[in-house]
Amino acid sequence: MPQMAPIWWTTLFTTFLIAFLMTGMLMYFLQTKKSGSMKTINVEGSGYNLKW
Repeated sequence: MPQMAPIWWTTLFTTFLIAFLMTGMLMYFLQTKKSGSMKTINVEGSGYNLKW
């Protein structure tokens, strides 16, 4: 059982990270929707890909 603990922690952390990224993307989409420019979404997306 102790060997399974790190796997559970990693799964929990990954799930939280994915949820956090999805929330961030949603916020960016809402902000860019107000601005009305699709090019900024592509630039921000490529910037995030380079960051990660």
